[in-house]
Amino acid sequence: MNPIKVGLLGIGTVGSGTFAVLKRNQTEISRRAGRDIVVTMIADRDLDKARTLADDNIQVTDDAFAVVVDPDIDIVVELIGGVTVAKDLILKAIENGKHVVTANKALLASSGTEIFAAAREKGVIVAFEAAVAGGIPIIKALREGLTANRIEWIAGIINGTANFILSEMREKGQSFETVLEQAKLLGYAEADPTFDIEGIDAAHKITIMSAIAFGIPVQFDKVYVEGITQLTGEDIRYAEELGYRIKLLGMTKRTKKGIELRVHPTLIPSQRLIANVEGVMNAVVVKGDAVGATLYYGAGAGAEPTGSSVVADLVDVTRMQTADPMHRVPSLAFQPDLLSSTPVISMDEVETAYYLRLRVIDKPGVLADISRILAQSDISINAMVQKEPTAEDNVDIIMLTHLTIEKRINEAIVDIEKLPVVTGHVVRIRLEELKND
Repeated sequence: MNPIKVGLLGIGTVGSGTFAVLKRNQTEISRRAGRDIVVTMIADRDLDKARTLADDNIQVTDDAFAVVVDPDIDIVVELIGGVTVAKDLILKAIENGKHVVTANKALLASSGTEIFAAAREKGVIVAFEAAVAGGIPIIKALREGLTANRIEWIAGIINGTANFILSEMREKGQSFETVLEQAKLLGYAEADPTFDIEGIDAAHKITIMSAIAFGIPVQFDKVYVEGITQLTGEDIRYAEELGYRIKLLGMTKRTKKGIELRVHPTLIPSQRLIANVEGVMNAVVVKGDAVGATLYYGAGAGAEPTGSSVVADLVDVTRMQTADPMHRVPSLAFQPDLLSSTPVISMDEVETAYYLRLRVIDKPGVLADISRILAQSDISINAMVQKEPTAEDNVDIIMLTHLTIEKRINEAIVDIEKLPVVTGHVVRIRLEELKND
């Protein structure tokens, strides 16, 4: 049987890792796929680097469009990133009847609906396991392994850079700025780390997972995003004292009002397995009605972990390419004409619990005033701790609330900050129990 011919666009970290995994495990991969899978073209602006990978049987070019229109290429692997040229390349590949494998979460989160529709029209496959959580096979789990379940919620630590920073802040008591510089030196953070520390990268990933879990279109414009730049060591320490750890969490949940879709720092009980995921590792918890909560843990980035997912997609596409398109696993798990119009609700309508830290003047009646405001907003207190007064007679009060609606807590915070005894802004961090019930 003739081999499957692959055109590889981009040989950066993931591209090089993909090539290495495919070459090293070629025999095993061929046995699983039923035929050989070989890279026959590589496109990269750095031709010298590309030539160091390629042997005499691989054509090297700096023109990626030459790859996607080549009649001999069966599968195009897009690993150049971005949302402009990459989109044009993928759509051109589809137009030319090529199957596509991509790790481009930003592109799929913003333009996935258009890309999947184009692929359906041409009868080709767009596979994207590597777009979410690196080497963790979470897309396959959601699309296939959990297909018998009505998914209730997904919670994920899906950005290794942010998780490394929060882990180091907790373990070493260092400031955000100090740990961020360490992350850059170690190669865990880019020179411009905005996408990681502001939650945008995690938002791309949770948008894709939400679409697959609930059978809705990808809607990146609807996700609520809050990063970790404002977190302080004292809040991480106070949370720890109360039995919680703070993680940047991607969260999507099915509710009576609609779908919650959000990324933000979150207190998680320290006894939960996901709360103990440290460093650059990723983890995703999926709660299904039949199976309960399942945890997926592993390397969320890196050359060969992500390359592993790319190659897994290559094997899947090789196996499925001769199948009737109507009998393939749909891109978003649900049949395209049966996607739901269930709305993504605004953050104001989200129901969760909260950690509040207030710095107040240490005098009688303060707690009564704060409690009154919370009660007026129908917010009940679950736990409260008052710390020792400072030299300026200020004192930190930490409160954990029961479940409430976000707009109520926002209204209460506005009124609390108006109290003359409250100094500075109220710190508000959301809290998720992530119970398996």
